Amino acid sequence: MATTPTTEILEALAAEIGENVYIDIAKWHLYLSDAKLHTVVAEKLYPLIVDRNVNEDRVLQLLASIPVKIGGGRKELPLIDLLPLQCQVSLVDILEKYQREV
Repeated sequence: MATTPTTEILEALAAEIGENVYIDIAKWHLYLSDAKLHTVVAEKLYPLIVDRNVNEDRVLQLLASIPVKIGGGRKELPLIDLLPLQCQVSLVDILEKYQREV
């Protein structure tokens, strides 16, 4: 299967998000790559990069739309509720960097 430039960019974006953004649970840091959420987040946010529409409000709105199952799936919380402010800022920075490069 041949990869396209879009696929390569999306994979690189997902990898960078997965390595730098984490969920904070009781002061434990679970990186999005370990939580298997990095690809979902990258796929949801990639259109903002392509449309050159990366801004904090839009990013936070999309993060609020990503459900995260907890307690064996008994409950769901929006991803935004699990990310510390520092990670939200880091995520916006990552997206702005990709927006400049694409």
